[in-house]
Amino acid sequence: MRVLVIMLLISCSSWAWAGELRWGFAPADGMPYVDVHEQQLRGGVIYKLGQLTSQQLGFEAKFVETPNKRIDEFMQRGRIHVICNNNPHWMENPDRYHWSAPLYSEDDVLLVHRQSAPISSLQDLYGKSLGTQLGYVYNSALMEAFAAQKVNRENLRDLSAGLNLLQKQRLDAIIYMRRSLRFQLAKRADSPLQINPWVIERYDMHCTFSPQLPVNAELLDKTLQQLRDQGVIERMLNDT
Repeated sequence: MRVLVIMLLISCSSWAWAGELRWGFAPADGMPYVDVHEQQLRGGVIYKLGQLTSQQLGFEAKFVETPNKRIDEFMQRGRIHVICNNNPHWMENPDRYHWSAPLYSEDDVLLVHRQSAPISSLQDLYGKSLGTQLGYVYNSALMEAFAAQKVNRENLRDLSAGLNLLQKQRLDAIIYMRRSLRFQLAKRADSPLQINPWVIERYDMHCTFSPQLPVNAELLDKTLQQLRDQGVIERMLNDT
């Protein structure tokens, strides 16, 4: 009887804690998506979503810093199993992967200095220096303008560095996700910076699943959709 009890406990323990589910994150995304301290993810929407989803599936969440240019490599090697804040148009071979349903939407907008003239079209950016994320793929028209050197792309170390350059007017604008810009501006009430009205691109955000995923992809997709449909993800976005 004692041996049977021990075996049942081991079995239950294995079922309750199935292993490790590794979530990639890009520090450059910033809050409200990622809160990074000493290269460790400590908070933000991706942290909360990874913890909650992993727990529901019986896994321990582990978070792995993943530069944009290393996503394919990390996914193929199984160094990460999931990365969110992603879109199929940003990947060279999106058909390699299982994609979640759209979980929320975002906008790429410009942050400008209050003394600058409003920007309402791509042509208004010609000849200007635009702060960007290293390895990040923007809409096709803007990427073509970078390639033709009509717009000068200045890759930023991080958003904070870009804000300092823009405040000193050493950049003409920064392109970034609207929620991240709002979060930063809310912390800087006296900043001379503002979000430009023109929406460069609106897109859906998904999670991407590695071929090395240790759980059924359809089950993970269903779990994420339930969190979206129940309003949990929206609350994460608004409460962070």
